[in-house]
Amino acid sequence: MTNEELKIKISELLPVATFEEGGEWLNINIEPADWLSFAQQLRNDSSLYFDYLFCLTCIDWKTYLTMVYHLSSTKYRHNIVVKAKLDRNKPEIETVSHIWRTAEFHEREVYEMFGVNFLNHPDLRLLILPDGWEGKNPLRKDFEDPVNMIKL
Repeated sequence: MTNEELKIKISELLPVATFEEGGEWLNINIEPADWLSFAQQLRNDSSLYFDYLFCLTCIDWKTYLTMVYHLSSTKYRHNIVVKAKLDRNKPEIETVSHIWRTAEFHEREVYEMFGVNFLNHPDLRLLILPDGWEGKNPLRKDFEDPVNMIKL
């Protein structure tokens, strides 16, 4: 499917989705509350078949966080980027680890680095950082490193 065809199909599935123009891949903005059902549709719709989540990350914009999901269909060879804007003070979104297994560890990394709570995640705990780093979120722009004195 071309990006225009994907846009039409996705607008049918989620009429409230908005799109960013330009870029190689179609960028879709959604509300966090729509993410779980939309993700299931992207994975299960036979004309889309987004069976591969190859990147999941978070961006700190100082006033809010954005979750970013890169999806690909290994069958049809089309790609999309899905973005969801999160409340900085209570960042949470549903887990998709039961839809795409690769999300389980990516979500744990975003949890510890940015403090995003993935609702209904099967094992949401620190992945990389040692004990004692819970809630410190070192990739947030307001993180203060007392040893290296880095401030963004």
